[in-house]
Amino acid sequence: MMNGFVLTSLYRSLTRHKLYAALNIGGLAVGIAVFLILGLYVRFETSFERWLPHHDEIHVVRTELHLPGSPFNGAYPVTMAGLFEQMRQEFPGLVGTRLRGGKLGGSVIREDDAIAADVVQVDPSFFDVFDIPMVRGDGRRALAEPSGALVSRSEAQRLFGDADPIGQTITIAVDAPQVYRIAGIFEDLPKTTELQASILIPMPRAPPPAVQWSWYRWGMVDGATYLRFPDGGAARAFAAKMPAFIRRHAGQDLGPDPTRIISLSLLPITRLHLEPPGGAESNGRRLTVATLGMVGVLTLLIAIINYVNLATAQSGLRAREVAVRKVLGASRVALIRQFLGEAAATAAMASLLGMILTEVSLPVINAAGGLSLRFPYALALPLLVGLVLIIALAAGAYPAVRLSRFSAAAVLASAQAPGGGRRGTRTRETLVVIQFSLAIAFLIGTVVLVAQTAHVRRSDLGFRRDGLMIVASLADKRIFPDQARPIVAALRRLPGVVAVGTSGSAPGMVNYGVDSIDLPGRPALTFGNVIVGPDFFRTYGPRLLAGRVFDDAHGADDASDWTKWKNGRNVVINRKAVEQLGFRTAEDAIGKTVGRLAPRTIIGVIDQLRFASPRTAETATFYQYVRDVPYPAVAAIRYTGSSAAMLGRIRTVWRRLSPQVPLVVETADQRLSEFYQADDRATRLFGIGAGLAVLIGCVGLWGLASFNTARRVREIGIRKTLGASSADIVKLLVGQFLRPVLIANVIAWPLAFVAMRTWLSGFDDRIALSPFYFVGASLLAIGIAVLTVLGQALSASRATPASALRQD
Repeated sequence: MMNGFVLTSLYRSLTRHKLYAALNIGGLAVGIAVFLILGLYVRFETSFERWLPHHDEIHVVRTELHLPGSPFNGAYPVTMAGLFEQMRQEFPGLVGTRLRGGKLGGSVIREDDAIAADVVQVDPSFFDVFDIPMVRGDGRRALAEPSGALVSRSEAQRLFGDADPIGQTITIAVDAPQVYRIAGIFEDLPKTTELQASILIPMPRAPPPAVQWSWYRWGMVDGATYLRFPDGGAARAFAAKMPAFIRRHAGQDLGPDPTRIISLSLLPITRLHLEPPGGAESNGRRLTVATLGMVGVLTLLIAIINYVNLATAQSGLRAREVAVRKVLGASRVALIRQFLGEAAATAAMASLLGMILTEVSLPVINAAGGLSLRFPYALALPLLVGLVLIIALAAGAYPAVRLSRFSAAAVLASAQAPGGGRRGTRTRETLVVIQFSLAIAFLIGTVVLVAQTAHVRRSDLGFRRDGLMIVASLADKRIFPDQARPIVAALRRLPGVVAVGTSGSAPGMVNYGVDSIDLPGRPALTFGNVIVGPDFFRTYGPRLLAGRVFDDAHGADDASDWTKWKNGRNVVINRKAVEQLGFRTAEDAIGKTVGRLAPRTIIGVIDQLRFASPRTAETATFYQYVRDVPYPAVAAIRYTGSSAAMLGRIRTVWRRLSPQVPLVVETADQRLSEFYQADDRATRLFGIGAGLAVLIGCVGLWGLASFNTARRVREIGIRKTLGASSADIVKLLVGQFLRPVLIANVIAWPLAFVAMRTWLSGFDDRIALSPFYFVGASLLAIGIAVLTVLGQALSASRATPASALRQD
């Protein structure tokens, strides 16, 4: 009976006050939709690898470097060659596996054509750690055979169409082409994984070259090593044994205390996605996810505040209803239950509408953000029920208690419904201040995010991006120097090619070596080391600060003969290295020799060449020259004319000279775009959330303006009778509504400053937090607020005094 009365009362309230009902339900629905969408994003980003059975038992071994003064210090989810074998010898019964390869880590050769594929080499123990679902076949048995291979469902369809792939043979090239027999099909791995694999093949059983077993050559990585432990305690106990393990095995190569240089740690696999290699990137990714989750929660809070504000403003319109019900015997508890029930019903309608908005918006959000979010009804429906109850209590408690406290006698004796007086006005203004504080902070954040993402895209990287193509496939392990030389020579002869430079690194493909410099009286310093070939500096065109770049006229420039390095060699360094070495200016560094064991004479200093993420600090780098093509090398082509035409010419050369290796060629902008994608996506999602937060705040402000203007009709009539002009009335009303918005700026500015300073700290190349961002966002918010209330103010100012004074 009570439920029926609540629904009847709610129906009458909604139909009697259609405008306020639409504002209440619409504002809540939009807030719930933003909360759900950003909640789905946070769930997506934090659910990586949780699809794996026993994911809580799997850990990745990370190599942590502690090189004095090195820009490469940090934790990396890779291990050196031979480490897993050493671990298994010392710890019998250790459950683990290695993964070597990954995204486009190999190719399938069919009819003299190479098809790029995500080929991963794994140990036979792979299924002891990763129990991925099989569609057909026995995965363990397949990987125990040297020529057995597993393919994913979609890869099988791509390679064999509708034919049965089991038993078929394919030629897979990772190091060298080899024939494999398809022994099984595994289910496609989900989007929420860092394990990018469409083909699994056994790890080569031949031991790695002896030089790779040296701990001194830790840079010779052997892919990723994953270990499985029965519980967290066993994992922690194993991690505690690593320092002693390193001292026993690395002391001969790294000195009496090798743990000062290198250490090993375990990271739960579920944290790998949010903790990628490098501190800045890791912190930036976690901060982005946390920030967008906070935006969702705060947008919902703004919607709830909007509901409370409109409900308390509307409460005066229901005062007589409450008074009549009290006279008829309704208790205060019964009234509270009624209004809480109405709030729950309103929240339920808003949740349903919010769910519909979410479902409709997800395709657009996925397209804009490059995501694959889905609405999980089995999980979301219970969440929405809980959300309805929370909203009902949070948004309905205060209006319900306030309405139930009205005195029946006072209300019925009054000629006008109570409006709450100054206390009610102050409460509503306080809620508007909170709303707009958050909304303005969101606006400032959006402006800063847009400015920063635009800045990193157009910032000076030390080279001109247009007219530059990167041939990354030249660095494929299957292309040896004898094959690379004719390819580079053929590329140089192409029409429109200005220069072709080769090196170990390129935009979007950072592959620095490490060079340690021993200086007298100072700790050894670690620098990046890039081997470059002819025309490297001509291709990229960095600014020469002092000295000269390499040429073939100076024999000491050529570092091809490693046996002569102890006699010294010439190097070009960047401006960061000048600072690290302690020279005052670039000119001071020219001609100086650094290092005692392998002297390096500085012949030139260039400005920065930034090939990595804008979040990564500029690396102090030495450049060394070889007259031949470095191995492995990436080719950079400086060209003129059409990009499409140049791409076609490059493809023709590649198919003629290296058909067994898939061609990977992109413009410099395309190579760098991967660094910007995550921040672009965050900016779009943040902007959508901020825009809708402001919209919700304006909906509430418009509703309050409509309510307060309607209540002040007589006051406006009296003022006009006493000589006030329409302009005076407009100024009065707009000024009163803008006061809480102006106060909100005082709160929003410090909030936005702290939040944006924290976010920007993750970038090495970042904008300054200019006051113009704050002023501009505030002016935009004030302008929107003025437009929101201006219509109501103009309508009230145009009413004639006579008609206003006749209002009851």
